[in-house]
Amino acid sequence: MTSYRYPSETAIFGITILVLLVILVISAGLTVCLVPLAVLVIIGLSYYLNKSHHQALLQSGMVVSPQRSPELAALAQQCINRLQTPGQVQFIVLPQPQLNAFTFGFSNPKAVVLFDALFKVMDKDELRFIIGHELGHVALGHAWLNTLLGGMAGVPISLGAAVVLTLAFRWWNRACEYSADRAGLLACGSPHKAISALVKLEAGMVRSQEQMERALQAIDAEDDSLLNVLGETLASHPLTIRRINEIKKYTRSLEYQHLLAEVNRRG
Repeated sequence: MTSYRYPSETAIFGITILVLLVILVISAGLTVCLVPLAVLVIIGLSYYLNKSHHQALLQSGMVVSPQRSPELAALAQQCINRLQTPGQVQFIVLPQPQLNAFTFGFSNPKAVVLFDALFKVMDKDELRFIIGHELGHVALGHAWLNTLLGGMAGVPISLGAAVVLTLAFRWWNRACEYSADRAGLLACGSPHKAISALVKLEAGMVRSQEQMERALQAIDAEDDSLLNVLGETLASHPLTIRRINEIKKYTRSLEYQHLLAEVNRRG
């Protein structure tokens, strides 16, 4: 159930890893025999950062459970079942005013963090898209890979190397978002709701069809600006209009129709 992965993601990841190794050898002044040691250091830093971050979230957020939040727990479990998400996943709700969600974790359980502002803006199907999107990051290995790559922060490199590394990782991050959007689409089963969730993440509360159309018009113009297009190269997420267009393109594919039928049989 990971065949929804965006086609270019694996190739982009390979290039990113190659850039990482070249920077470790050249910028950090490592010999080939020391590269494995540097990788072990990165893994150690990543594991430590993951544990610290997880503990901080547990102290400031609420862990979703059937006892504390039965409706949300049931919704999350439905998405897990539809996508056959492997491993253990822990859902945490944070009291934050932003419309956001993210996934992280180097080992089980992986954590899906939902900001509570989402529940004031999204309906159930839109929440299914957002939860499915984050579960896609878990299933496709993005969560632990991003945590691992975060350990690079502890490796001393030059400014130029840091820029190259950031651009490489951002390219891969954007490809990951397309893959995760496909997972969210399969989780909610509705292209319309997937798109409206993306619109609300950017525009906030949308109370009518007229407001939705105005927001879509503004989003549609995003890639008309050269500044926006250039800014995207430094962003971890693609422009929203590109994500919407990729969703529309994917829904026309035979692969999507086949996977959706399989997912629907699971409920």
